[in-house]
Amino acid sequence: MKIAIFASGRGTNFSAILNAVKKGRIKGKVALLVCDNPKAAVIKKATRAKIKIALVEKKDYLSKDDFEKQVIRHLKENKIDLVVLAGFMRILGARLVRGYKNKIINIHPALLPSFKGACGIKDAFDYGAKVTGVTVHFVDEKTDHGPIILQEPVEIKQGDTLESLEARIHKSEHRLYPEAIRLYARGKLKIEGRKVRILKGAG
Repeated sequence: MKIAIFASGRGTNFSAILNAVKKGRIKGKVALLVCDNPKAAVIKKATRAKIKIALVEKKDYLSKDDFEKQVIRHLKENKIDLVVLAGFMRILGARLVRGYKNKIINIHPALLPSFKGACGIKDAFDYGAKVTGVTVHFVDEKTDHGPIILQEPVEIKQGDTLESLEARIHKSEHRLYPEAIRLYARGKLKIEGRKVRILKGAG
């Protein structure tokens, strides 16, 4: 299985996934990094790991559709089986989502359907929630909406700062995301409407 990771920033989930592949937990290969930010730290990580990089900047294209056509070209050229969004700061359009239906997964730093959007950690913290968490889900044409694969709660403790909560959320992400990809690679995820059933014998 060939994996493309989409990222725009530091690439901490990129590193967690890559480490899981190297350790043999994920039966697949990270074949491509798709990045829309030439200053992103994840580019250096991919370079060190000798992973092919597709730098696709929105400003170079007249429309979002043209931008996504180029992204799809890269995916097809590299025969990508699974797209993993790891801090990719763009909402995917219909062309890409439909072209890779049930082959795109995302991680969100909250327990969906609560606290959707780009500021899930801060929104939960500011709201005063007692528990937040992490969600891995398939991507559909609505934002933070597709069938949920795995979730893990994270307690918001008394005395937490936004920074301390973020650190625990990221630790959870780095554990949960590789596990979801592992299950996908082993063919253990079955989508049933808005739900995902994990088949027995996931091992």
